[in-house]
Amino acid sequence: MYATRTQACRINGVLYYTWVERNGVRTTTGEANLLLINYSYGSTSESRIAHQLDVTAFSGWGDALKGSYSGTARVGASCTKESGSFPAKPIQPLSQWYTGEAFYDSTATAAGAKGDCYTGWNLTFTNPGYTSSTYVVPLFAEFRCDNNTAGRTDPGCVVDWYASAVYYSQATNPSLAAHVSRAQASGLPGATFEAPLTRTTDPAVNQANRDLACGDAPSVTGKSCDEYPVASSKQGLSAGGTRRTFDGCGFPAIPAGQGPTGVSVCMITATENSSQGGLHSALYRSERVLQDDPFRVIVIP
Repeated sequence: MYATRTQACRINGVLYYTWVERNGVRTTTGEANLLLINYSYGSTSESRIAHQLDVTAFSGWGDALKGSYSGTARVGASCTKESGSFPAKPIQPLSQWYTGEAFYDSTATAAGAKGDCYTGWNLTFTNPGYTSSTYVVPLFAEFRCDNNTAGRTDPGCVVDWYASAVYYSQATNPSLAAHVSRAQASGLPGATFEAPLTRTTDPAVNQANRDLACGDAPSVTGKSCDEYPVASSKQGLSAGGTRRTFDGCGFPAIPAGQGPTGVSVCMITATENSSQGGLHSALYRSERVLQDDPFRVIVIP
């Protein structure tokens, strides 16, 4: 499985075989092994997505190699099929790729709407002298489309389970990057696909996360309290856990700590702390990161 925020790819195999039955005994007369690549793609600024199906037979024998296959696009949930084509192709020659492609339109285009789009194919095999058979490529719910992203007025579609990244630059925001690097090194999540952060859009949760983490922060000229995981994540202190910190962070009464729960707090340059909010707003807007969507925080040079 491969994915980005606007693309997804799945690979699976299919065995097509032919057989005859005489006097109650079934005899296989041929086999063909096929590889299927399902490639879906969309756009953060369009309500149309596509599902491309690439097929090849890479080995086989007997009567199965005399067959052919064709595709019919399918759709479900909050989208409709605009068009789709996969005309009949022969199984032979082996290792010859054939492609079908279908386009789908989301119905989640009204202001405030969101919905999943399920797409798939039926691959039908025909062969002279044999009964036709159909392999049902499962419907994939790779895309969620919405017109509910703050700061945008256009609909768009994304792979919502893909954790896009916001980047903290050591060169641009050194104190922010240093704090987050140490926080992640202490075991707090957010840097990897395996342990991303999860967005919350609930203002009450956001405020609770800030208050629990930084409500008693000292007053230091030119600095403000930074908490990690960020307040706009469900991994903030409203979910439980305790605070931790590091030497030089300005919280002498809070101990250091390790592990995946809780938050780290540190007094950092106030302008860098302010820019952090802008970085996250830009990510959430451009990548359509909504409630419960995963995201990553990556520190770069």
